[in-house]
Parts: sequence; C-alpha cells; structure tokens
Amino acid sequence: MGQIQLKQVTKTFGDVEVIPPLDLTIQDGEFTVFVGPSGCGKSTLMNILGCLDQPTSGSYFLGADDTSTMPDDELSGVRGARLGFVFQSYNLIQQLNVLENIEMPLFYQGYAEDESHDIAMSLAKRVGLDTRVHHKPFELSGGQQQRVAIARALAVDPLIILADEPTGNLDSRSGAEILDLFDELHDQGKTLIMVTHSDELAERSARWVRLRDGLVESDERRT
Repeated sequence: MGQIQLKQVTKTFGDVEVIPPLDLTIQDGEFTVFVGPSGCGKSTLMNILGCLDQPTSGSYFLGADDTSTMPDDELSGVRGARLGFVFQSYNLIQQLNVLENIEMPLFYQGYAEDESHDIAMSLAKRVGLDTRVHHKPFELSGGQQQRVAIARALAVDPLIILADEPTGNLDSRSGAEILDLFDELHDQGKTLIMVTHSDELAERSARWVRLRDGLVESDERRT
C-alpha cells in the first residue's frame, strides 16, 4: 500500500458527479503534480487528499488509516498533524508577523512556546527570511509571502505537503525560486502533491497526472 491510496473514490455535488470512481496510489516521497484545465476536478481532488472534504463514496487511505470513515474532529486532527498546505493566495494572517504566522500550526498542536519559537526561527532561516521575521505579510513581496506559507506548512514536520497553484500569483523569477524550494524538499524525502494548470510546472515534477472530467487521462513519470 502507498502512503496515499484512493479506492473507487467519487465526489458528487447535488446531481453533478465531479469525480467518477477513481483509483490512485501515491508512494512515500513522490513529487506528484495534478494538471488539467479548469473544472477537471483538480481542486476537488486536492480537498479530499488534504482531508478538507470527504468523498461521497469509496475509501481514502492515508497510510493505514481510512480517512473517509473518520468523524470531523478526528479528521481535523489528522489534517493538523500530518498534512501541510500551501495556497495560491498564501492565506497568511495579516495581523501577525512572519514568525507568528509560521508558529500558528504549532500553537494548535499544543507545542510549548519556546519550542515553537525555535522551530519557527529555524524554518524562517531555511526559507531565507530569518532577517524579516518581525515583518507583517503586507510588508513582503509575493515570493516572500509564499516562502512564509511554505515554512508554515513545514512547521509540524508533516508527512505530506499539498500545494494548490503555489506560483499562480508570482512573477516568473519568484515562481522559479519557489519551485526550486519544492525541489529541495522533494530531495529531502518529502511527499509533495501540487495542483496546477501549467504543463511547464508539471514537467518539473517526478510524476504528473493529467485529469479530465475527474478521470485520470494520463499518468507519467520522469525517468
């Protein structure tokens, strides 16, 4: 069994079947990108993989745990402890500085204040922002804000990092820097899952899965 396994997963909204029965396995340490046009089911699938939503039917195994049968509070615990999220819009808290934003997942997981501070400082340095830890998000460039978001995603040392169009709001230089950072995380053994509409970004990954109408149209690996 892979680190992630979908077995006959479906998702419907009303009478609309967004994801027909889908089987998919992602192994530990893989860098997988889901690519396809708007409306192909990428975001819906990402929400299921990130335990932000549950399938209408079928099973989603995260390791040995079937998350599709979990109650909301248990699912929230899995999401907070085992998954890290990076969004196109960064989703930073504007009233908090860089260090405080990175510390947020640690706070919710009950880390001691001193330990949270040390982890956040280490991560800020890792993403090249150790000299800007007291700046608020609005004082940073888009690329710097996304670096904060990546550091926050890494705070609890998650098993899996999920990124939804992480370079969509960035210029080409900042986007390339963020992708280089993802490459480094993959080289360090992290499991990465990214959603994008860009074939160019997809081809940087080890595996790209093309979706159409919720189905896997192609599944390719770079050798």
